[in-house]
Amino acid sequence: MEQLLHYVWKHKILPLKELRTSTGQLVEIIDTGLSNPHAGPDFFNAKIKLDGVLWVGNVEIHHQSSDWYRHGHDADRAYDSVILHVASSIDTEVVRSNGLPIPQLQLECPESLKQNYKELLVTDSYPPCYRVIPSLPSFTVHSWMSALQVERMEQKSAQLSERLKLCNNHWEDAFFITLARNFGFGVNGEAFEYWAKRVPLRAVDKHRDNLFQVEALFFGQAGILEDPDGDEYYLKLKREYQYLAHKFQLSPMDANIWRFLRLRPNNFPHIRIAQLACLYYREYNLLSKLMELETLKEIRDLLRGGASEYWLTHYSFGGLSPAYPKTLSDSSLDLLIINTVVTFLYAYGMHRGNDTLCARALNFLETLKPENNYIIRLWKQCGLTAQHAGDSQALIQLKKEYCDKKKCLYCRFGYEYLKRR
Repeated sequence: MEQLLHYVWKHKILPLKELRTSTGQLVEIIDTGLSNPHAGPDFFNAKIKLDGVLWVGNVEIHHQSSDWYRHGHDADRAYDSVILHVASSIDTEVVRSNGLPIPQLQLECPESLKQNYKELLVTDSYPPCYRVIPSLPSFTVHSWMSALQVERMEQKSAQLSERLKLCNNHWEDAFFITLARNFGFGVNGEAFEYWAKRVPLRAVDKHRDNLFQVEALFFGQAGILEDPDGDEYYLKLKREYQYLAHKFQLSPMDANIWRFLRLRPNNFPHIRIAQLACLYYREYNLLSKLMELETLKEIRDLLRGGASEYWLTHYSFGGLSPAYPKTLSDSSLDLLIINTVVTFLYAYGMHRGNDTLCARALNFLETLKPENNYIIRLWKQCGLTAQHAGDSQALIQLKKEYCDKKKCLYCRFGYEYLKRR
């Protein structure tokens, strides 16, 4: 109830009658103030007239006014700045730490709002606000989608900052881990990230002029060269890895982490690792080069890559398959651009204060086709179609950070649903 009362106050969902304090003072709300998600009063810098006198200060909201004492605000000087205490039930007078009384306003949450909020919380349909989406004004939809897109970029940038700390602020290392994780394309994402953290890039740098040695390091660290038997290429790689592992004091990961169930052969870890090995053999300072490219075609051409000759006729070690180039498809490339390149462009732009890089990242998102996954299809079913990758990223953010967490009170679509009569 208290959370709903916060919502009522923030959005000025007020009764169409005179508002008066518990002692009869006429209340005129000029500005409800800024919501405070941290410690201290609930709303900062509100502007309120009491009997025509303007007061500027903070507002605290509770379900019952006696919660003021249960929360210890009467002894906390941080709450002496409160100019109005709002509660749905006033069961006692409240005072500041110096004993002076604080004006109180009894505010009820409308029944329609309570009912609509309950519907959002208990409905089994997704999204729970599906009824209002087809009728939403295009401006409401586009403004919220734009905000969600930026919010997702900032969230990804924050996650990248944490990864950078683990990499001692080495951007190329953080890029390799992020790229590798996204080469897992969901199913093997965690395994690829774990693997990438075990790949010694400084050791790789010393052998980047030799694709075979890069492959040996990559496959060896993936735990895929541990079987005693195999074809000639496999055994040759294994011997090379044993030499490199001794040279750099390396140990492989557990190969049981890799997942193969229901994977298409093109997405087998062997193929993805071979593609990464070829990419890092071909391109030195990969991140720096990507930062300089200004078109999606240039980025696709750089990342499309391929694999060594052995993989032309193999999907894993051993059995032969019909010859087929192991280049990345356009849809796979676009996913890598969305989840890796765009993220680094935006994050690096923020880090360097370079608005050009940030703008380029957002422009790429609005140029790429929208992703095609179950989240995007769910939104399409209720009338909200993604026009480009920026939209699809926004819809993913909406589901994960608002719908899944039942944060309807913080969502603009939720607001439209809640205010229905």
